Amino acid sequence: MVDWDLAVATARRLAGRGPAVDGAEARTVVTDLRRVADEAEAHVHSFTGLDGSAVSAPVVVVDRGNWARANAQSMRTMIAPLENKLRGERDVSVSRRFGAKATGVQTGALLAFLASKVLGQFDPFWTGPGDPSGAHSRGRLLLVVPNIVHVEREMGVEPRDFRLWVALHEETHRVQFTAVPWLRDHLAAEVEAFVAATDVDPTAFLSRVGEAARTIGEATRSGGREVSLLDLVQTPAQREIVDRVTAMMSLLEGHADVVMDGVGPDVIPSVATIRRRFQRRRNSSQGLDRTVRRLLGLEAKMRQYRDGAAFVNTVVERVGMTGFNRVWNSPDTLPTKDEIADPVSWIRRTHGVEPVGATG
Repeated sequence: MVDWDLAVATARRLAGRGPAVDGAEARTVVTDLRRVADEAEAHVHSFTGLDGSAVSAPVVVVDRGNWARANAQSMRTMIAPLENKLRGERDVSVSRRFGAKATGVQTGALLAFLASKVLGQFDPFWTGPGDPSGAHSRGRLLLVVPNIVHVEREMGVEPRDFRLWVALHEETHRVQFTAVPWLRDHLAAEVEAFVAATDVDPTAFLSRVGEAARTIGEATRSGGREVSLLDLVQTPAQREIVDRVTAMMSLLEGHADVVMDGVGPDVIPSVATIRRRFQRRRNSSQGLDRTVRRLLGLEAKMRQYRDGAAFVNTVVERVGMTGFNRVWNSPDTLPTKDEIADPVSWIRRTHGVEPVGATG
């Protein structure tokens, strides 16, 4: 379905190198990012009570091209079941019609756009050699040097403080997946279910693409409701899965934001300035950049930070951090999409009580 080598080459070419950084400065930034990532791990453990030390998940400091390569590997793993499903169908004209080269260029363009935006990312699906004992890693944390340098320069903030602030958010994701063993497999199962619900009939698929194009065109001309291309081409069964995954990602992203802002005041002197300027930057995208963000669903992702953080803050306020951590017990204790918007309903379901206030 996709020429992955072409996708990576396209992403490298389109993403660019980022801001000018000489060799000495680059080495300093890499060393600093590794140091603050190690420092962040202890802060996250202390704040959340989660301990992910039993599972290895390395920190990898990368440029834009290597971030694109890493994500191409993950994407290839995730869509492999879909490719197998298509091979099992008599009519595989969808893949023939679009062609591996064309989808390679399209995927590369998508990766290039994201590679110029992402500061850090935890990849839960990567596996590889771990500690010296020979144990294998489950996941890796990627920190993208040129983007971190670009944003800290653009915002005019203290580099060391900003790097630790970013590391706190991303390290929280690493701890989530290493301290909660079932989380990775649960997310993988949801991806597999999404693939299983994919309608590979080319006529039906192209009909949804055509309808999506019309809807996007109308929304763009009228300036009306926000639409996402990915949402519009889903089947009804896939939308149910996406609702569950959206709730889970809102939890993970909101939890990471709460941790970074909760730890920040004690260890990052300029955290208030960083948060204010970063939020202003999040809200300031315009023109083509904003349009692409909306089509890819990235604007919706920004809401995940806000809604998830509100959920976490409310639950911690009512039942304390220990009570909140019940969310990690099993897939059944994850909040639903409705519960993200109504945290008290999650407390009723999982605690069996009517919350009245903080318990510490």
